[in-house]
Amino acid sequence: MLTASRDLLSKQEEPKRKFGVVVVGVGRAGSLRMRDLRSPHESSALLNLIGFVSRRELGNIDGVRQISLEDALSSPEVEVAYICSESASHEHHIRQFLDAGKHVLVEYPMTLSLAGAQELWALAEQKGKILHEEHVELLMEEFAFLKKEVVGKELLKGSLLFTAAPLEEERFGFPAFSGISRLTWLVSLFGELSLVSATLEERKEEKYMKMTVSLETKNKCPLSWIEEKGPGLKRNRYLSFHFKSGSLENVPNVGINKNIFLKDQNIFVQKLLGQVSEKELAAEKKRILHCLALAEEIQKFCHSKK
Repeated sequence: MLTASRDLLSKQEEPKRKFGVVVVGVGRAGSLRMRDLRSPHESSALLNLIGFVSRRELGNIDGVRQISLEDALSSPEVEVAYICSESASHEHHIRQFLDAGKHVLVEYPMTLSLAGAQELWALAEQKGKILHEEHVELLMEEFAFLKKEVVGKELLKGSLLFTAAPLEEERFGFPAFSGISRLTWLVSLFGELSLVSATLEERKEEKYMKMTVSLETKNKCPLSWIEEKGPGLKRNRYLSFHFKSGSLENVPNVGINKNIFLKDQNIFVQKLLGQVSEKELAAEKKRILHCLALAEEIQKFCHSKK
C-alpha cells in the first residue's frame, strides 16, 4: 500500500516549481483541501492554490478567489484539479480536466461505473497525466491497527456494519458506491472478494435504507457488509472478525486520525514527482477497479431482485 511518509524535499531544498491547483467543490472535503493547500506542509510547498470552482456565487473564501470552470480548464496556470464535488459529477469533471491536460486528484468514488473509471484511466495515460483517487480511510489509525491485527491470521468469517444519516442517491450514488471506503477496507485486509448475494431494503418515505451484501474471500470465507442509513442513525462502524486463533470485535480507541487529507495529498505529490513505482501504481489501480467492479455488481444484483 502507498504511504505518505516519503521525503519530498531535502531539508535545505526549496521547491524548484509549484503546481498550480484549483479546487472544484467547496463542501467539507473541498474546504479541508483548501486548508491543507495553504498549510506549511512539505507537499503544500510544491502546490500553489490558484482558486476554487463552485456552482454557488461565493466571491472568495479566506482570501482564495472563486474562478469559473471555463477559466480553470483553459488557464495555463492551472496544472492540477482537486475534484471535491458530489460523486455524480466526478466522472464529467475528471474527463474535462484530463482533456484540458491537467492532473487530477478526486475524492472517492472516482466514478459510479466501472467502465467510466476504465475510460478515464485510459485517458489519463493517453494524456500523460496523474489520476489519483483519494482513499483517506486507508490512512486512518483504525485501519493501521486492523492491518497489523489480521497479518498471518486465517479468517473464518467476518462482518462490517456501517450506520449513518441518509444520503441522496442521485448526488452520491448507489450505497455500494457511496460506501466504497468500507468495501476498500475489506479488500485491503483480506484480498480480492467475490459477490455471493446482495439485498436492498428501502423505505423512501422514511429516508431509510439497508443494503446487506454477502461476499467471500478466495478461500471461500464469508464476509458480510451492511450499510444502514436513516434519520437518527449515528455515524458508526461495527466489525467482527473471527480467525482460527481468536476473534476481533470492533476496534479499540487507537487515537485521533490526524491530517489524513494532508497525508493523501502527500501521496498525490509523490506521484506528480515520479516517486511512486509502476508496481505500486498498478497495484493501487487494480484494487480501485476491483472495488468499483464489486460495487457495480452489487448494484445490479440488488436491482435484479426488485
